[in-house]
Amino acid sequence: MAVDMNMRILIVDDFKTMLKIIGSSLRQLGFKNIEEALDGAAAYKKIQESKYDLILSDWNMQPMTGLELLKAVRSNPASKHIPMILITAESKPENIIAAKQAGVNNYIVKPFNTNTLRDKLIAVLGNF
Repeated sequence: MAVDMNMRILIVDDFKTMLKIIGSSLRQLGFKNIEEALDGAAAYKKIQESKYDLILSDWNMQPMTGLELLKAVRSNPASKHIPMILITAESKPENIIAAKQAGVNNYIVKPFNTNTLRDKLIAVLGNF
């Protein structure tokens, strides 16, 4: 099954620069329907109000972290099926384990490039 390049993607990061970098990488890969949120709480509000096909979220944010967002998404029957990738500058084994236990689909460590993002997306979505 082909990946829908018009799928709705929500990217979440408290740094606008990272939102631009991730959004630009997604557009380079051919994705067109990209929305942004500046923190986990704002993202969760959007997720409750709209349907998304993929969420890419930073881990370290306030007032709601990416891990807390992941847990909230997974605990809601309306959103628990949405693939989610966490992005972080930390590669501590305990963080990776916590994310996996919470139901993350994949994990990206900063810094990363478009090829790394593509590989992680293929692992979650399939070839595109």
